Amino acid sequence: MKEKKRSSRCCGWLLVLIVLAGVGFAAFAIIRQKMEPEAAPVPGLPGAITKKYADALKIAMQFFEIQKSGKLDKNPIPWRGDSGLKDGSQAKLDLSKGMYDAGDHMKFGFPMAFTATVLSWAILEYGDQMKVVDQLEPAQNSLKWITDYLINAHPTDNVLYIQVGNPKVDHSCWNRPEDMKEARPLTQVNTSAPGTEVAAETAAALASASLVFKSTDSTYSSLLLKHATQLFDFADKYRESYSISIPEVQTYYNSTGYGDELLWAASWLYHATGEQSYFGYVTGKNADDFANWGSPTWFSWDNKLAGAQVLLSRVSFFGSKDVSSSNILLKYRQSAEAVICGLLPESPSATSSRTDSGLIWVSEWNALQQPVASAFLAVLYSDYMLSSRTAKISCDGHHFTPSDLREFAISQADYVLGNNPMKMSYLVGYGDKYPEYVHHRGASIPADEAPGCKDGFKWLDSDEPNPNVAMGALVGGPYLNETYVDSRNNSMQGEPSTYNSAVLVGLLSGLVTTSSVVQSFA
Repeated sequence: MKEKKRSSRCCGWLLVLIVLAGVGFAAFAIIRQKMEPEAAPVPGLPGAITKKYADALKIAMQFFEIQKSGKLDKNPIPWRGDSGLKDGSQAKLDLSKGMYDAGDHMKFGFPMAFTATVLSWAILEYGDQMKVVDQLEPAQNSLKWITDYLINAHPTDNVLYIQVGNPKVDHSCWNRPEDMKEARPLTQVNTSAPGTEVAAETAAALASASLVFKSTDSTYSSLLLKHATQLFDFADKYRESYSISIPEVQTYYNSTGYGDELLWAASWLYHATGEQSYFGYVTGKNADDFANWGSPTWFSWDNKLAGAQVLLSRVSFFGSKDVSSSNILLKYRQSAEAVICGLLPESPSATSSRTDSGLIWVSEWNALQQPVASAFLAVLYSDYMLSSRTAKISCDGHHFTPSDLREFAISQADYVLGNNPMKMSYLVGYGDKYPEYVHHRGASIPADEAPGCKDGFKWLDSDEPNPNVAMGALVGGPYLNETYVDSRNNSMQGEPSTYNSAVLVGLLSGLVTTSSVVQSFA
């Protein structure tokens, strides 16, 4: 069912996007001069609301509610109820919270933690804009639903439960989560079976979330940070991919390496703590080992390198002078700009991995992951430039402004929302035309039915549209030829995922208003 969970670390860009390949990184005097902030429009506080993005954000946020496991005391989704209440009980843990991964009932810790990290990032950067359209509190609540689960999944320093449910058993059923009777086994990483990438991603999630809750719940924030530091130490000390330690995870969320997660987690811990040890971690030997200079990548649940480059560029833009002048930090920023240059259609180094209509397109499985995540990074970088009054970046000698980056981000968002050859929104519930046969068990089965494991397959095969609208679901997306087959059995195109929703929420939050000021994380 979910063979779509492919490694997305392979970039697919055939062009080398970093100008420095022929020049080398020795010429940092030139680099610094080029990167000196120039006069750019002075950004203001959140400006006029762009209604379509505000409406889309409110809809997108609802998918998190649909995906929640556990006791739903304040449940806004009429066809959802309590589920997974005994998850973790065999280990005397409460793993009832968290979110179901996609159209199934699995709790996969690796992408779930990524969902939390991205949602935290979106809140930290654009919480003021979320607040303007009354979406900040829902975002914080959804984030906490995941982080509560992640805290409980980390009962001791070097043990992390990374999965609830057996995928083979889970995917042989078609029923509502409220009616699950199948076994829910637990999978963990530990010192005997390490999982560096999943432990590091969980550390990133908890470190970033600690910043989100720092001003509103300092006790909870401190607890998050405590778990984050422990998990990072575990990830770094016992280095091994969970795909090697636990081979069965390769079928769904196979990892193609852990170096990016270590840099990503250390970057978030640096932002959360300000400790120089984490800055030294990302600028020392680990940068040489894992930064992969000169090879831009797609930002995804599997590869966080482009995200780490943009996040560390934030330090370059706004950090203290002694920190921001670091040569290695400039390499991260240079690499981040290479990623951005690859996205801009007018750039000499623009990737050819896009449809005729301009949508970034890398994989037929979950095709919208890369364009939405790329657009999120582009709008972030655009706002970093605006807030630092940096007028332009250079792509092989061609200059691009913050508005050029924002224009690219808008093009990807608008495609998702209906400006595409199919003239349909890929965000369920938005617009007049959107997928009606979403590959999602709970949405496909009437709420007054309670089928067993096998009985529910008649609804998978039904010719009728889903009786429940999976509001806010971002489906997998179009084929390269920009067609979409709206069939419940078409999981390649029609299955939504929680982590796709996170990057979409980030993108839409960045586009809600016409201007932004980057706020301090502290």
